[in-house]
Amino acid sequence: MKFFRKYHKWVSLFATLFILLFAVSGIVLNHRDSLSRFDLSRKLLPPGYRYNNWNLAAVKGSVKSGGDSVLVFGNIGVWLTNSSFRSFHDMNAGFPKGVDNRKINSLSWSPVSGLFAGTLFGLYHFQHHRWEKVILPAKSVRVVKILQKGDSLLVMTRSNLFYATSNSGFQNFFEITVPKGENSDGKVDLFKTLWVIHSGEIYGTAGKLIVDGAGIVFIMLCITGLIYFFAPYLLKSMKDDLLRSKLKHFNRSSLKWHNLAGSWVILILLLNTATGMFLRPPLLIPIAGERVGKIKYTELDNPNPWFDRFRDVLYDKVQDRYLVATSEGIYYSDDHFRSDLKLFEVQPPVSVMGINVFEKTGSGRYLVGSFSGIYEWEPASGHILDAITRTAFAGNNDTGPPFGNVSVAGYVKCNDSSSVVFDFAQGMFALQGNNPFSQLPQSVIEASPISLWNTCLEIHTGRIFEPILGPFYILVVPLVGLATLFILISGFMAWWLAKRSKLLFSKH
Repeated sequence: MKFFRKYHKWVSLFATLFILLFAVSGIVLNHRDSLSRFDLSRKLLPPGYRYNNWNLAAVKGSVKSGGDSVLVFGNIGVWLTNSSFRSFHDMNAGFPKGVDNRKINSLSWSPVSGLFAGTLFGLYHFQHHRWEKVILPAKSVRVVKILQKGDSLLVMTRSNLFYATSNSGFQNFFEITVPKGENSDGKVDLFKTLWVIHSGEIYGTAGKLIVDGAGIVFIMLCITGLIYFFAPYLLKSMKDDLLRSKLKHFNRSSLKWHNLAGSWVILILLLNTATGMFLRPPLLIPIAGERVGKIKYTELDNPNPWFDRFRDVLYDKVQDRYLVATSEGIYYSDDHFRSDLKLFEVQPPVSVMGINVFEKTGSGRYLVGSFSGIYEWEPASGHILDAITRTAFAGNNDTGPPFGNVSVAGYVKCNDSSSVVFDFAQGMFALQGNNPFSQLPQSVIEASPISLWNTCLEIHTGRIFEPILGPFYILVVPLVGLATLFILISGFMAWWLAKRSKLLFSKH
């Protein structure tokens, strides 16, 4: 009991600040929709979180919208420019308050349908000089791609594919049932399973509230633990007997709640800590790619074979073929989704972080970009060329490392002779020809703070410590996780042994 008490106290003192940060940030992460309107100035964060040279996924792509008008879109929202890319006009009127509400995953314009934007929180149509939300018949409306095909508009979310026609003014959307992949095994990623257990999403809103409660318990344990640690030092310095008596009473009451809360929810706290440790490198590496059966009667037990797996879609008019990028590779359909999707035998490397560039460059030729780099891909011949180094990629790597030498977050084809790639950390550089883009205007920077949610994500993943720890920041999550497991187990053992001793003593 003395061993557990001693090391519980000192390990807790070391880890308390980290546990508090992880608990508070975790609660915020569980409520992105509700807290999306809250932003922070990037000046409050380390320099690496400030826009410079169009970095940090400021731009994902561009769309020509008639004449010389060009719309660029990404984490900065939608901005109107022209072929010179020198001046930028804000086109974000109508989106709800908060930068999270105007993070654009896809933009589509045609003379038939007009201008549509796909965001984290739904589909928007630009009408009367402002964005107006369009209702999609789905629970999750995170749009990943908008595709114009004839007089139809296709909208892909992370789980579903919808279409609307000009007859309804592109307002009434209907679902396209996408058959499973030919290699479907009915299982889910182990990473996804641990993710939804850690967040509580595995049991929907109720599960998230339970995990929120665990976060509140962690906060309470930290505060009451600090009170118990510092109370003796404060008592020594106090001369007033009444204040000393009140502090002793408060300390005893605080310790009582510390023990009760910790012992009542110990299993939930242990599970939440253990699952969180495996969601970041290096513990993520051994589970990456592993698949497990769906847990019955949970959010994962979904009849949709593409639940939370869609990432992008293209239509090749010449080949009359749909290409569907998913979290498990790129598939195709030659019969307009009437039969199981087929997986391309040879694929370019795509980061586990997801595909960011998926462009048709010619009949049967495509440009694929992610945090693993950017590649020219010809599925029929199996030819894959690194678009930056102009060297052939050897192998069949459909799942690339999280980060490559160039972490591609976006791509813009400026004209027939020039194109620009946007690296997440370093910003833009010319992929082909000259780079016509001006430097990031101050007006765009001032209109693009960081969301409270993203700030908490950086804290929760430990990336916020990179400026201090360098590459060793990846050890923060596993080390604090191990410390937390020890704190929970040692605290429980100290409480249980003390309680058992009292029972034995009372019997004698």
